[in-house]
Amino acid sequence: MPYITIESGALSDEQKENLIKRLTEVSSEIMNVPQEFFSVTIKELPDKNFGIGGKTIDKVKSEYMEKHK
Repeated sequence: MPYITIESGALSDEQKENLIKRLTEVSSEIMNVPQEFFSVTIKELPDKNFGIGGKTIDKVKSEYMEKHK
């Protein structure tokens, strides 16, 4: 039974539903395994709990939004 796990920042309920649906569809097609056999888990982490380039994700997002107003 295939198991997919995603770690990400906060997602809306709509994003979670879409992510689970599409990951299952694509994985089923690629692996030739029925969709009913897949389990998907989403682990949400606060943006302050992980980073990239030496900065927390909340800082990176803030800087990005400031530059792209």
